[in-house]
Amino acid sequence: MPAFRTIGIRRLLLAWLFSAAALCHAEDPDKVLLVEKPFAQLSDHAISPLGEQALAVRPTAWKHGETANFVYHYFTDSISKPVALEAEFYYRVIAGELERNTTQWERKGHLFIFEEDADWEQFKTAGGIEQWSGGIHHQNEIFLQRDPHARFKGNALAHELTHLIVYRFFGAGVPLWLNEGLAEYTATRWYASFWRSRGYNAHPRSVSVSPANYMPVTKFTSLLAYPQADAEVISFYAESERLVRFLSASNKHKFSQFLDLMSKGSRFESALDKSFGTTFFNVEGLEKQFQPYAQKDFVDTPN
Repeated sequence: MPAFRTIGIRRLLLAWLFSAAALCHAEDPDKVLLVEKPFAQLSDHAISPLGEQALAVRPTAWKHGETANFVYHYFTDSISKPVALEAEFYYRVIAGELERNTTQWERKGHLFIFEEDADWEQFKTAGGIEQWSGGIHHQNEIFLQRDPHARFKGNALAHELTHLIVYRFFGAGVPLWLNEGLAEYTATRWYASFWRSRGYNAHPRSVSVSPANYMPVTKFTSLLAYPQADAEVISFYAESERLVRFLSASNKHKFSQFLDLMSKGSRFESALDKSFGTTFFNVEGLEKQFQPYAQKDFVDTPN
């Protein structure tokens, strides 16, 4: 998420989406290209003050390693290697779909992987982070709890990694609804795809927006902050995901253009006209098609 906005509420919303088998399965660690190194030998040592707060939790227990695109800070190999496998997969498919070059970054992103509740709670307190949070994206870093005792791991990694990818390729100017909607869409879609490619019956589902909570597109895309009430937060994530899904399904190339324009400060109406102008005559034309789509029950088809 942008800055310190976190993911607790939507994890409750999406926890039921995938089969137990897909969630608890672990990849063969021998196939994971995570190379453990002393911190001093990592190719990228640049971490933020928040990263320093993380490493201050049981400082002698941390291990460090890296893959082609990420640096990892973790406690056990059994947790870090499956995370590394997923992270490289998500980076490749998400960046590729957004029409960005998936060659190696000059600077690697950093993933801090917590396990035990006590460590995670200590970090959140020290960092001034909401106590109900389960994962955070902050610029070039991701902080994530991956509880080894929990059967269900969830798609928090895919969600937060989407934010990191958007930050690296499009900068910090992507509007709130678009950033969160894209992260929700890619997280549910590619998390299911990751496990389906390994032989499991996992399929993404999209949460519909109730007619009572639906917000007109012009008003919705003007929001500058998250809603406060829990029900409104759930509706915000649902509508943002549906709008991104709707635009992307209309034309992926045009959506990539739209995202680029929005990241550079274009108004919604202007970006829509320059990218989807031949698809939707204006915002009212988009609204006419999108509103019933946002409100209907929907199960995505496999990738």
